[in-house]
Amino acid sequence: MAAHRDARRVLVGPGFTTTLRERLALLDGAAELYDLDEPSDVYGNGIVESLEEKVAALLGAEAAAFFPTGTMAQQVALRCWAGRTGNPVVALHGLSHPEMHERDAFSRVSGLRPVRVTSEPRLPTADEVRDFDEPFGALMLELPLREAGFVLPTWEELTEVVEAARERDAVVHFDGARLWESTVRFGRPLDRIASLADSVYVSFYKSLKGYGGAALAGPRTLIEEAKAWRHRYGGAVFQQFPTVLSALAGLERELPRLPEYVAHARVVAAALREGFAAAGLPWARVHPEEPHTHEFQVWLPYDADVVGEAAVRQGEETGTLLFSRGWDTAGPGLAVTEVGVDAAGLDWTADEVQAAVADFAARLTG
Repeated sequence: MAAHRDARRVLVGPGFTTTLRERLALLDGAAELYDLDEPSDVYGNGIVESLEEKVAALLGAEAAAFFPTGTMAQQVALRCWAGRTGNPVVALHGLSHPEMHERDAFSRVSGLRPVRVTSEPRLPTADEVRDFDEPFGALMLELPLREAGFVLPTWEELTEVVEAARERDAVVHFDGARLWESTVRFGRPLDRIASLADSVYVSFYKSLKGYGGAALAGPRTLIEEAKAWRHRYGGAVFQQFPTVLSALAGLERELPRLPEYVAHARVVAAALREGFAAAGLPWARVHPEEPHTHEFQVWLPYDADVVGEAAVRQGEETGTLLFSRGWDTAGPGLAVTEVGVDAAGLDWTADEVQAAVADFAARLTG
């Protein structure tokens, strides 16, 4: 994190790893986002309701509810749907967030029973949904699927999967933590994408860089029930205006720029591939080859600690930090990291990316 903060050139800003003072600067100009002379929020009124209305409009939903976390929002959504369908089984991907990062919360906390449609590094297919060997009340789709490389299906594939779930009388819920940046791949606006699902969750702190928070959008009756369960789950926080202001800032400042980030991520990804090839590395992969969003994976045939050390040394010694996120072990002698592009990386040319790759590769092979 120190190397990231001190580097002169990065592809993605340090964001969450900055100081408190720098994070507070996110609220500079907050008066342009909301009338600061209005009363502060208390248990979800005022500015919280304004954010909920804004999100519902963006997603073309009847209503939306603000939640402190996406983990809570999705448990509540799928619990509510289970009550309506009479079936607590949730069909999902084996690499989805609830399966990978939530300590079995669906089953241990909310009485749901997750079943894995597939664990392949792609979204489920319509045939897999249609032919799944047991009934389920809800199909949950993570868009994009982060653990598989921030991948998205095509629009046609997505509509076919949704239709396959409908054929089985199942509701469809989108885990849209990063749905904001899916419009480029799908070639449709947010409300059109969200309209395919019965409910949608979105995050305010990932792509939008807010302090935290999430929203659940869907039919008004579902959202009214969700707010009751939000209270029961401990999500009726007394005051949330700093987090909500940061969400409004993200919607105003970052959301319009996401297509630009996605476009430049594709330039960066191509330059990385060409740079690795020119450096003569024995094997390297950028996945997907053309990123579906402004984030993607890089795979290299080295131990994770070796490439991690090379990345940090490059940042410290040259002021250019090509890879700013941690490296994980993906197999024997195989490391993977995530690469993102935001405003900080827009001025990198393809030649500059390739030069940085050459310097990085020399630290691995020298």
